[in-house]
Amino acid sequence: MATHRRLLCDQQRVWMIVLLEQTVDVSLLEELDLLAEKRPRCLLCVHRACRVRQGRDAPGRELKGFRISRMTYSIVARDPDTGELGVAVQSHYFQVGPVVPWGLAGVAAVATQSLVNVSFGPLGMELMRLGCTASQALDAVLATDPDREARQCAMVDGTGSVAAHTGSRCIAEAGHRVGDGYSVQANLMERPTVWGAMASSFESASGSLPERMLEALDAAEAEGGDIRGRQSAAMLVLRGKPSGRSWEDRVIDLRVEDHPEPVTELRRLLRYRRAYQSAAAGDVAGHRGALEIAPEVTQLRFFAGLALAGAGEWEEALGLLRQAVAEEPRWEETLRRLVPAGRVKPELAAEVEARLRARS
Repeated sequence: MATHRRLLCDQQRVWMIVLLEQTVDVSLLEELDLLAEKRPRCLLCVHRACRVRQGRDAPGRELKGFRISRMTYSIVARDPDTGELGVAVQSHYFQVGPVVPWGLAGVAAVATQSLVNVSFGPLGMELMRLGCTASQALDAVLATDPDREARQCAMVDGTGSVAAHTGSRCIAEAGHRVGDGYSVQANLMERPTVWGAMASSFESASGSLPERMLEALDAAEAEGGDIRGRQSAAMLVLRGKPSGRSWEDRVIDLRVEDHPEPVTELRRLLRYRRAYQSAAAGDVAGHRGALEIAPEVTQLRFFAGLALAGAGEWEEALGLLRQAVAEEPRWEETLRRLVPAGRVKPELAAEVEARLRARS
């Protein structure tokens, strides 16, 4: 037992202590004391979890062992201008991305969390695809769930209609707020003001849907966030009009699996995604736009250099290409291999190499 305890992270040890079927022994109490010194908010987490357990352990109910729930804060939203649907989430839980956010272009976005029922995601999307409103879909998935009072879920459909549910057995502080075309929801928060702060921030934010959802996550963190701290985050944004090719409809699909500052890291990844989207246009303007967004990315400098060289803007092109080669000399060999693959014309590659050698 002692060996296993040492291998568990702080969060797992807290939940193990809370949910043990046996009497808590002296060594476990000592471990709680150590945890309280290391992370004082752990004791408040234990207290709230115990209150939930008291409500759950009624006669005739079986406690099903030790399971870490996806306690988190999230937002689901639809952009009225573009029709884009999105979900953004942060949690003190490893790899929240595959579990909480779900979406289908032009149809629905879903966030399912707390003592998560993952099926709410695909089932909710399918119900809305078949014509249900967000409210009808949410009512349907909750109706057959015996643990609905431990669930938290929000849905937005392709018209911007929104529905949300926070069960009575979600761990405090827990709640949600529904606004025009969006819902914010949170559980196991430090303060009951988190979801209100998220709503205010989202409503006042400018820019595109991904950036506005990030503002909501930042507001949650500024208000105290998850009482356990931070670990993972994710963002999913889908086109307003489905193309029939679902893999192309995911405008943004980013995950931070394990990071001390997951929302900060999510913002960095979104910046990179925007840069690569700009570069994907393939023209000089697109590559210049990419460098304005993420000038530190060597690969973007290399391909911007090639685009500029192809347009005859050699001075700027050679500056970028030399920077790339200085940071990673193998970009020269990459250039040669692009020629037989049909990605770069032989004459352009030859001239690039000659001009690079002339100044080396």
